Amino acid sequence: MKVAPLYHALKREAWADPVLVHTGQHYDVKMSDAILDDLGLPTPNIQLGVGSGTHAEQTAKVMTAYERCLDDGRPDLVVVVGDVNSTLAATLVASKLGVPLAHLEAGLRSFDRAMPEEINRIVADVLADMLWAPSRDAVQHLVSEGISPNRIRLVGNIMIDSLEMLRAKIESQMTHLSFGLDAGRYGVVTLHRPSNVDDPAALKLLCGVIEDIARSIPLVFPLHPRTRKKMVESGLLDSLTRCRTLLLPEPLSYVPFISLVLSSRFVITDSGGLQEETTYLGVPCLTVRRNTERPITVTHGTNQLCDWTTLKEKAEAVREAKKSKKSKAESSRQEGLFKQVHKTINLLASNPKHPGLQTHEFESMENPYRKDEKVFEAYAQQNTPGAYRVFWCYGPEKGQITILAITPHP
Repeated sequence: MKVAPLYHALKREAWADPVLVHTGQHYDVKMSDAILDDLGLPTPNIQLGVGSGTHAEQTAKVMTAYERCLDDGRPDLVVVVGDVNSTLAATLVASKLGVPLAHLEAGLRSFDRAMPEEINRIVADVLADMLWAPSRDAVQHLVSEGISPNRIRLVGNIMIDSLEMLRAKIESQMTHLSFGLDAGRYGVVTLHRPSNVDDPAALKLLCGVIEDIARSIPLVFPLHPRTRKKMVESGLLDSLTRCRTLLLPEPLSYVPFISLVLSSRFVITDSGGLQEETTYLGVPCLTVRRNTERPITVTHGTNQLCDWTTLKEKAEAVREAKKSKKSKAESSRQEGLFKQVHKTINLLASNPKHPGLQTHEFESMENPYRKDEKVFEAYAQQNTPGAYRVFWCYGPEKGQITILAITPHP
């Protein structure tokens, strides 16, 4: 999901020749093909086919196979994405061979090294030549770890770029109808992390809570292959299938799944990306984890952290809460504000000193790239004061504009 917007953007450039490498770490062939099709991606140029295994086995297989790829044809740049084992493996190979490396989604931190993904993130960020951060807190993490600001760029959340790229298809899909459900009257569940599914005792407790919740509101729980396997091994699957309001379909590809999330009352998950997507879509999210590498979804979004002891209580609270509906006038007003923000950004991109902008120095924010440069606030001039301000600064390269934040005008 994360690579699609970048791949399509590079494909439109005459100077770029993007090569798509599929490691096969997520090894459900049917799901892989469906997701590629959803995202409009071609058959990958290179398929490593590493399949399943322990963390060490997967990492070693990817390293061995990918090293042969780089030996056969050295690229100008390797881009690794996210925090999976393939990210770590490709990072190590490219770094050892001296191939320039960029990490997309850099700087995320849960500060929990018991999570394998946290180790993968840290290693990738230390070794990458270019760090493309999704949020300001991610930039701050990297700087606090001693990484030169010249290597860091705040590029925004590419997961949301994927969602918006496919927004029309997602909204027209209406996946909930295929399950016989009404919009806003069901929940969605996804679980796959080892901390939740590998320990039979923990999995049994969690499944018991999910079954209880399903008695008060229907739940759709697309089962990750690994989760289904653990349920079968623990003897839990038969019991769950007898609950008529707990639907256990095969995994869904990207468009139908996000469509299902979009129309749901709430989501229960242990996923990382889904925390961001639910926040962006305004859907309540209950994350069954002790911590998150995306804290902004908790402080500014719809996400709540929980465990099996608090999950049912929080699900009931979310289910009972009134879902706010925007009036037509409010929706129209927000659409106007978004257009104004886009106008401001377009004017900034053409000329930071454009006469159509009101621009001022902003002393309360530090430039994360150049300590000798100021941060500026700007809004497009119009008959009334701008309703939203765009905060921007000059990046590491001369003339480069980086958007830091967008906030309501006082």
